[in-house]
Formats: sequence, C-alpha cells, structure tokens
Amino acid sequence: MSRSRPGVTFAILALSVASFATLQSLVVPVLPVIQSDLGTTTAGVTWTMTAWLIAAAVATPLLGRVGDIVGKRRVFVLSLLAVALGSVIAAVAPSIGVLIAGRVVQGIGGAMFPLAFGIIRDEFPARRLPSAIGAIASVIAIGSGLGTVLAGPLADLLSWRGLFLVPVALTVTGAVLTMVFIPESRERAAGGVNPWSGVLLSGWLIALLLPLSTGAQWGWSSPQVIGLFAAAAALLAAWVVVELRSLHPLVDMRLMREPGVWSMNAAAIFIGASMFAVFAYFPRFVQTPAGSGYGLGASVAESGMLMLPMLVTMAVTGFASGPLARWIGFRAQIVIAAVLMSAAGLSLAFLHGSLFDVAAASGVFGIGLGLIYAAITSVVVQSVPATQTGVASGMNANLRTVGSAIGAAVMTALVTGATAADGLPAESGYTEGFATAGVLALGAGAVTVAGAVLLRSAPAAPTSRRSSPRSPASPGCRSATLRRG
Repeated sequence: MSRSRPGVTFAILALSVASFATLQSLVVPVLPVIQSDLGTTTAGVTWTMTAWLIAAAVATPLLGRVGDIVGKRRVFVLSLLAVALGSVIAAVAPSIGVLIAGRVVQGIGGAMFPLAFGIIRDEFPARRLPSAIGAIASVIAIGSGLGTVLAGPLADLLSWRGLFLVPVALTVTGAVLTMVFIPESRERAAGGVNPWSGVLLSGWLIALLLPLSTGAQWGWSSPQVIGLFAAAAALLAAWVVVELRSLHPLVDMRLMREPGVWSMNAAAIFIGASMFAVFAYFPRFVQTPAGSGYGLGASVAESGMLMLPMLVTMAVTGFASGPLARWIGFRAQIVIAAVLMSAAGLSLAFLHGSLFDVAAASGVFGIGLGLIYAAITSVVVQSVPATQTGVASGMNANLRTVGSAIGAAVMTALVTGATAADGLPAESGYTEGFATAGVLALGAGAVTVAGAVLLRSAPAAPTSRRSSPRSPASPGCRSATLRRG
C-alpha cells in the first residue's frame, strides 16, 4: 500500500481519539439516572468512572509499547474495536456489574492516544509534525470536555443507554477507515514486553488509582486506603528496579531521566489535576441553586453551554500551538498557559457572581488548557527516538490520568468537607477547590522552567545513544529544541 496522505490520516485519527476522549466525562452528568435505573448505590455507580480510569491507565503504556513493537496501526484498530465492544456491553447492561465490566473494556481504548502520536510521527513530514501533534492533543482535550456538554441533550434524546451507542458508530467507522487509508508503521522497536514489568506497572497503577478514586467513600485514614498507598509505593519501587535491569524495558528509565521527558511528565500530573478538578466540579458549581447564596441555578444544558467558551478556546489554541512555536517555543507556551489557567482558577474561586464571570473564566481556562496540552505532547514526542514515541507519550498520558485522579480526589475532599446549613456544599469548599486548581496549574509552569534550565546546562548526548536518525532527539535537533524553548 502507498503511504497515506497526512490530511486523511489526521482526519481519521481525530475522529477516533475524539470518540474515545468523550467517554471520560460523558457519563458524569447522568450518574444519578444510572444509579436509579440499575438500583445501585452512589459508591456502586462511581465505579463506572473508577473502572474506566484504571483500565485506561494500565492499557495506555502497555499497548503503546506493544504498538511500537508489532505495528501501531494494528494495535490502534484493536483499541478502537475494544471501545466499540465495551460500549455495546455498557448500553445493554442489565446490572451495575455488567456496566462496570463494559467500562473496563472501553478503557482499553486509552492506548489509542500514544499510538495516534506515533502514527503522526511516522506519516507526517518534519515541518508539519509540531502542528499535527498539537492539533491531535487539542482534539483529545476538547473531547474530554465535550462529553459533559453533550451528555444532557443526548441523554434526553437517547436515554443514558443511548449515550454508549454513539461511540460504537464512531469507533467502528474509525477502525475501518484506519485499515483502508493508514499504512502500517515502518519503524519498529526491538525486543518484547517484559511480563514482570507489565504486572508491576499494572499493580502500582491500580494500587494508586483505586484509593485516589474511592478514598472519599472509604475514608482517607481507613486501613484499605493506607494499605493500598503503601502497596503502590512498594510496587512502584520494584517496577523501577525491574525496568533498570531489563534488556528490553517496557519504559526506558534512562530515557525518563532526560530533562525534556521528566519535566513534561511532572507537568502532566499538575495539569491533569488542575484540569479534572475544574471539569468535574464546574457543572456542579453553576448548577447549585441560587438560594444557596452563591450558586447560579443553571440547568444541566445551561451548565454545558457555560463550558462552550472553554471548548472553543481550547480548539483555537491547541491547533495554533504548532505554528506558534516558530515565535514562542513550546516550553514558553507551557509557562504562559500555566499562568492563564491559574488566573482562571483563581477567578472561578473569587469572582463567580454572574454567568458572565464564570463564562469568561471558562474561556481563559480553555486558552491555557488547549495550549498546554499540545505543547507538552510536542516536547515529549520530540525528546525521544521514533521507536519510543508510543511508550513515552503513553506514560505522559498515563501520568496525566494519575493527576486527574489526584485533582478529583482533592476537589471532592474540599467541596464535600464543607457543608452549609441547607445541606449543600458551602461556598468555601468551591473557593478553596478552584484556588487549589489554579495553584496546581502553576506547578506545571515551575517544573517546565526547571527542566529547561537543566536541559540547557546538560552536555550534548553522544549520537550513538539515539536509535533513529529521524529522531528530533539527535544532537542537531536537540539544539533546535533548545532554541524553540
């Protein structure tokens, strides 16, 4: 088969990743309806989010590595079909247990994110690579917020079960188009997947994400939560040791020590926490009855409309990140975006008295989020050899997921920990939560500056360490990366 046209490749990848990204937030607004229909508890229905989160976190780096080895297109198609199968299971689920199982199968599709970045790196010319990576990262970010906007209208039209049928049509279409129009990877990583690495990686991710997602229900000081955090620390340490000793590591720890990689991974945790704190609680905040003294009394549909400025500005800045890099380097973009997100978080915390106030903050948050999503991904992809693109971008996406769980846990603790006399969350809980989201965003800027300083002071790496002549991490491209910021 002849090589694909970049424009066609991008359109197929955008359709595919957007259909999966919406699943992160699509069910949040309809959780009370699902709880009632399936006769479960609040804790039970929350597992529909927790199970998806854990499955995606485990699948993303594992299948990203498999794609680097056996072919990115092949694993990308399998990821799409897993989303379709999981969506069908969820749509017809007769009980909460079956619905959770469907969400686990859906979560396997998280692998398509790093695979999409790897395919772009394979198929796009170097001059178009930054723009394409930034645009796909923007599509992922937009999809993550779009689910909240679409959930209310779609649930009214199709019921909550119908929400899961929309991704089926989109992902099956994406799989067929991928097979027809996107060729298989030319570059493959050597070796295989160390099974112990996979087991330990899965173990520490599950042990970490489970208490972060359910700690509010179990109690943060409960033996289960403390025990799981301790297990996560032990399994993480064991995983690092195994990876360092492995001939074919799942994640190259030496590569992860590069300033251009570790600083972006740390930034991803901060941004994931800030982003999900706002995504998860912005709708609840504006839906709070006006009688509370601070709420705006918005309906589900109106709260979705108030997020539209965020989605629009995310799209604009995410697509603009690549072209903008000619004048403002990616690291500089991250710092600017972090400041904007911080300002928006603080605005939501202290200036939320009208619809205009929160809509304006939503728009500014979107400007920063679209820019930072795209720029972080661009730095990661351009800091590693082509054969490491899948696993490196997969780990970055994975750590953003960990950050999302942390942000949701912190926000939940702050909001539910302060209750007013009428039983609603007190305004102080939201104020502290959104202010914390703003501070977390600044953390991404701080670690980016630290990484840039170390990168500039580090000696150039020998050419022999690089596995691909096309890699932007080669000495010549490393200099270009430094100039870009």
